[in-house]
Amino acid sequence: MEEINPWVSVTQRGVYQNNWIGLTEHEVINPSGGKGIYGVVHFKNLAIGILPLDDELNTWIVGQYRFPLNAYSWEIVEGGGPLDIDPLESAKRELLEETGLIASNWMEIQRMHLSNSVSDELSITYIARGLIQGQAEPEETEQLTVRKIPFEEVYKMVMSGEITDSISVAVILKTKILIQEGHLK
Repeated sequence: MEEINPWVSVTQRGVYQNNWIGLTEHEVINPSGGKGIYGVVHFKNLAIGILPLDDELNTWIVGQYRFPLNAYSWEIVEGGGPLDIDPLESAKRELLEETGLIASNWMEIQRMHLSNSVSDELSITYIARGLIQGQAEPEETEQLTVRKIPFEEVYKMVMSGEITDSISVAVILKTKILIQEGHLK
C-alpha cells in the first residue's frame, strides 16, 4: 500500500537559526482538513552514538551536565557529525575526543529518528571494538567525566532509569540483545 502524505504545507517561514538547528513554522492543513501551524526543528548535523566495547565486555560512559534538562546525565559517547562527512569518520572523532579511545573494528547497529514529531534529527550508532587507549581531546564546551564499567552495569543503569538519554538507551538495549544472541563476544 502506498503511503500518501495527508498534511498540506500552505506556507513556511524560518523562525530561528543557529549553528546547530533551525526552526521552521508551517501553516498547514491537517489530515482532517483543519487549519493550523506546525513547527519543525531541522538539525544541521547527524547525531552520532558510539558504544566502545572491549574483549571483557567493559564499556565507557560519559557523564556531563545537560543544559536543556538542568540535570547531570550518563550517556554513551555521543556527538554531532556534519551531514557532508562520512558518519563513521565523525564517530571515530567523537570516540577519540571524549574517551581517548581508538577502535579498529566498527559495526553500525542502528539508525533512528530521535523525536520525529517535531524534528528531522537522524541518529547513527555504532559499536566500537579493538580498542587502544590514547589521549582524550574534549571540546572546550565539554566538561566530561568518563567511566570504564562492565557492560552489565551500564545495562542495569538503563533498566533502573539512571540512564535516560534516548540514544544511549536504544544502543545499550540493542547491544544486550546482540550479546544474548551470541553476535558479540
